[in-house]
Amino acid sequence: MSVIVERAGFLTSVQDLGRTGFREFGVSTSGALDPFALRVANLLVSNDEAVAGLEITLGGLRLHFEDEQIVAWCGGEFDVRVGPKSLPSGRAAQVRAGEEVKFVRSQIGCRCWLAIAGGVDVSVVLGSRSTDLRALFGGFEGRVLRDGDILPLGTMPGSSSLATEISTWTAPHDWASPAKRDPVLRFIPGVDWNRFNAGSLRRLTSEAFAVSADSDRMGVRLDGPKLERVDNVDLISEAVAPGTIQVPPSGKPILLLGDCQTIGGYPKIGHVITVDLGVAAQLRAGDHARFSEVSLADALRLLVEREREFQRFRVGISLQSS
Repeated sequence: MSVIVERAGFLTSVQDLGRTGFREFGVSTSGALDPFALRVANLLVSNDEAVAGLEITLGGLRLHFEDEQIVAWCGGEFDVRVGPKSLPSGRAAQVRAGEEVKFVRSQIGCRCWLAIAGGVDVSVVLGSRSTDLRALFGGFEGRVLRDGDILPLGTMPGSSSLATEISTWTAPHDWASPAKRDPVLRFIPGVDWNRFNAGSLRRLTSEAFAVSADSDRMGVRLDGPKLERVDNVDLISEAVAPGTIQVPPSGKPILLLGDCQTIGGYPKIGHVITVDLGVAAQLRAGDHARFSEVSLADALRLLVEREREFQRFRVGISLQSS
């Protein structure tokens, strides 16, 4: 089975939950910038949560399905249509043979993740089907999708069926639509927190930062109050990860995302907590974001609570499919 990319949109790529175990060799994690959204979408179509789907940026994607399929999506507030029907986020839908699925535009946020029953069946490279857009490998020929591409699909799970064209059950709203206007991103202080003066630390948590147009899957560049250090000592490059907030000499912070490098020499003022990375992935040029400090204990508690709720959601989905 396969699906035809009638129109590829602004930037669409094949992604799964990322490439782990190779960061020591300089290989980025890649994967969906909001892996939790992809996990939820996959469960909605009865996939294993790690199956590869599509990451769509700013819409414009149009897919033609030659065979009947089940699809679901989560992410920003997009106008999505299955044939003539509108498909809300967080719901599974039946796509008839010959129908199109269209992602028209986003009202809030900039990215969403489409799961197709059976998943996108591209080759596994270093343990993942994710596209590394900087190193040009993985995914579909190591690149973004283009008009006319034909994507191979895996075999639909035996339990993939719907009583109606669009499911009456849905995922929790904050999981299906994590994008927010003027979001507040929670963070824990970084290893270089004390290298910044008191005024900079105060500005970080009290003033808004604007998202620069010079942002991509590697990181979100932020314009706003300048963050100044108390020293000018050169730092040894150390490990960084998605969520790390680095501050270059310009004083304008960079929030790293999934395609970020594995080490960096800029001071690390903080790290956005895991449960807020999905919100960060929705930031687009012109948006504004604020930061709020939390403790490491709170960050862990929030993550554990979400995982506990996700397991309950998994059970609920299995009951719907049985």
